[in-house]
Amino acid sequence: MNRISPGPGPLPVPTGQPPSPILASLLAEIAAQREQVTERVDELCRLRADYDGYRRHVRRDRLAVREAALVNVLTPLLPVVDGFDRARAAGDLTPGVASVVDALEDALAALGLRAFGAVGDVFDPYVHDALALHVATGVDPPICSTVHEPGYRVGDRLLRPARVTVTGPPPAGAR
Repeated sequence: MNRISPGPGPLPVPTGQPPSPILASLLAEIAAQREQVTERVDELCRLRADYDGYRRHVRRDRLAVREAALVNVLTPLLPVVDGFDRARAAGDLTPGVASVVDALEDALAALGLRAFGAVGDVFDPYVHDALALHVATGVDPPICSTVHEPGYRVGDRLLRPARVTVTGPPPAGAR
């Protein structure tokens, strides 16, 4: 923290003689004013630190509100995106509709929507919803063998887990 020095040290007083009453009162007034300057500098430093903390807090709150608003807008659109994905996989999209779907996906990506979940991913119960388990020996750790619906995130926030079929070893109690 930068500290402003209130000035040089004590003023020199001629040695050998007692200071005159006027000089003594001036020296006392200068010392009192230096003390006030030091107190004001300390107050300003504390005020600046408080303001910096306030700015950080407000920035963090703004980001949280923005992310919550995005979640509220994007979550209802996920079934629409799923419908377009199924239509694309079935080959039911005309070129004009396909370009609209591409533009929608680009706009959603620009807002921070990220799909995840691919065949071969290691199964993570925090981000994958296992719909079925295919038991296979020699597969450890369990992997996603089929992705029924991708999962979606905005930033670090999970909007929906990926719905998958898992291939892996038999459950511990079934061995």
